Amino acid sequence: MSLSNVSILVCDDSILARKQLKDVISAFSNEITIKEAANGQEAVDIYKKLNPNMVFLDIVMPVKDGISAVQEIMEYDDDADIIIVSSTGTQAQLKNAIEAGAKDFIQKPFSDTQVSKVLKNHLGEE
Repeated sequence: MSLSNVSILVCDDSILARKQLKDVISAFSNEITIKEAANGQEAVDIYKKLNPNMVFLDIVMPVKDGISAVQEIMEYDDDADIIIVSSTGTQAQLKNAIEAGAKDFIQKPFSDTQVSKVLKNHLGEE
């Protein structure tokens, strides 16, 4: 699969977490377009506008949390490929995220290998 038409939305209220994810995605393929959001509402708005191929989404954020954002994005597009990336990995929150439609989960702090594995699994290899 060519990654030149792939876009990914990275949503986290932490600028550092967004930068770390962007760096790993760019190292995986510099052809991928990356958009950013700082809260769940921005993620929903950007998703509806751009329809990215994949979303990396934190759970605990201001304005709208990640679980609510997953639910709203899935109502809009039930094929959305949403990956939860969170340090608050309680079983209840993970269960809620998966039930809401998230396809995968990465625990913070994450490694480059974890993110690359998820990218390969969801996008395929170049």
